Amino acid sequence: MNGALSWPFLRLYILVLGYFSANAILNVIIPLQGNAWGASNTAIGVIMGAYLFTTMFFRPWAGQMIQQHGPIRVLRIILVINALALVLYTFTGPAGYLLARILQGVSTAFFSMALQIGIIDALPEKDRSQGISLYSLCSYMPGIIAPVLALGIWQSGNSNYFTLTMIAIAIFTGVFGYTVRMDRNRKATNQTGTPQRLGTWSSFNQLMRNPLLRNCSVIMLAASTVFGAITTFIPLYAAQLSSGSAGIYLMLQAASVVIARFALRKKIPSDGRWHTPFIIGALVLLTIAAQLVSISIVGGFLFLYSGAVLMGIAQAVIYPTLTTYLSFVLPEQSRNILMGLFIATADLGMSLGSILMGPLADYWSYSWMYGICAAVGVLLILFVLLQQQVMRTGMIRNPS
Repeated sequence: MNGALSWPFLRLYILVLGYFSANAILNVIIPLQGNAWGASNTAIGVIMGAYLFTTMFFRPWAGQMIQQHGPIRVLRIILVINALALVLYTFTGPAGYLLARILQGVSTAFFSMALQIGIIDALPEKDRSQGISLYSLCSYMPGIIAPVLALGIWQSGNSNYFTLTMIAIAIFTGVFGYTVRMDRNRKATNQTGTPQRLGTWSSFNQLMRNPLLRNCSVIMLAASTVFGAITTFIPLYAAQLSSGSAGIYLMLQAASVVIARFALRKKIPSDGRWHTPFIIGALVLLTIAAQLVSISIVGGFLFLYSGAVLMGIAQAVIYPTLTTYLSFVLPEQSRNILMGLFIATADLGMSLGSILMGPLADYWSYSWMYGICAAVGVLLILFVLLQQQVMRTGMIRNPS
């Protein structure tokens, strides 16, 4: 095998599997533990949202640090910080959980940027979308088994199982991470080693000045808000249903992401052009999925699980499509920082899905809150239709 499926890249994907296994377990354990402590949906949302809010904050800086020091050196330091965060979960209360989520957020900002930048730099353009899709696929694969495992750990009532699992993941990622390599297989664009033109903070101006980056960020922000609301509150929502399991829902959603990512990895546009029907199709799936979850309170498990499958397909398509498109149209000299800024909007959306939707669920209900998520999907479809001409004709490769 060669390209995105060669052995060096397979090692990276295995590391991704191990790293994100912890979060797939914590996505179930933290809401359940918070509820057991008597925390409100708002408090649970803040703890859950702190992870990706922190990740969002550090993304642009991560892109700059990786540009200066290289992905491998940064990766090794970050894996140590992540291990400390995982151990912290095993012996602390709500405040410790919040601190651990923040540490995880910092780690994930650098971890994911290091791997994605390494993949983009190492693969030729024709394999770039496949490499990004496989990376993203592996980040979701733990979600197939981990939710069921997490529910088993929780229902056993034995905290030692949770402790041993977190420590095992920390050791695996630390040891395995120190053995991976990221060799550059293509000639670097910036051969002189000059730093990127944009500073970390001045890069935020590009959200207003570059319509391509701005529009992709809006789509990613809103879609991720829906994804975040699903991830955070489905363990508690499913408990209110007459039939249906949060573990099965999350397993079906993750399995749909994995299958769709693998089946569609060569279908994701990798030509630098904007494909409106492709994006619209994904957003329609997102909207229908959120509405199905919303009405499953009366419709039962068939609506819930159908929503899981459609939501997974939407997740499988939206992120790699937008990421690949921007990897072509953003200026090379500032691409790493700007890509970090774009990925930060995905993190912010996931965080807002926890932080903003929690109070809505407290005020109304989980069902109404997911109905609002479906309305967000409708607004996104209208936004893409209104901006399609800008995206097709605004190929700004070197904005001033």
